[in-house]
Amino acid sequence: MPRYRVEELAARADVAVDTIRFYRSRGLLPPPVREGRIAWYDESHVERLADIRRLQAQGLTLATIGRLLSGELDAADAALAAAVARPAAELTYTVQEVADQSGVPVGLLQAAAQAGLLIPPCTPADVEAARAALRLLDRGLPLPELLDLARRHHAAVTEVAEAAVALFDDHVRHPLLDAGLPDDEAAARMVEAFDELLPATLALVTQHFRRTLLAAAQARLEQVAAPA
Repeated sequence: MPRYRVEELAARADVAVDTIRFYRSRGLLPPPVREGRIAWYDESHVERLADIRRLQAQGLTLATIGRLLSGELDAADAALAAAVARPAAELTYTVQEVADQSGVPVGLLQAAAQAGLLIPPCTPADVEAARAALRLLDRGLPLPELLDLARRHHAAVTEVAEAAVALFDDHVRHPLLDAGLPDDEAAARMVEAFDELLPATLALVTQHFRRTLLAAAQARLEQVAAPA
């Protein structure tokens, strides 16, 4: 079997040497065979690097890739992870590019990113959200209060989202994994359920927030309206 030094492996797999060392530090790449001070890699390392690149191209994080490669997640989970990561595979922007596209000052977007309200790499949806935020500011709503409201909303939504994911895990994912189905069938059913439930959940949440917001506005008008 062919053997490669790290520089040769990098050339063979078309990655940087620093990338190989980073993957090793994350446990994604098996250690090489050492002979004295020389570290030797082989075709299994080339194949592993190809697997990592393939999974990254699907939008998976390195943490998820590590669990897949270690066998902690199976093929059905791999398909679900790819479905979850689909939005991350969209056209992406840096924070500076979002600023250029939306007209929002980059400093404001950086403050939003530091608060966890904007998560790079950004997508076209983030550009639209930034434009919407700019319209609120143009109407005279004060920035500190808007940021505080966004942080409170983020905390509440995160709690609800985590509960929704746990519900899917308990009542969809685990039953499918425990059903003894072939991997490809379990994967197809899991992705089908995700693709059906995600837009349904978003529609429910969006409609509920819209109606709640309008009800709150009506209640405020009834409280502060001047006598006829």
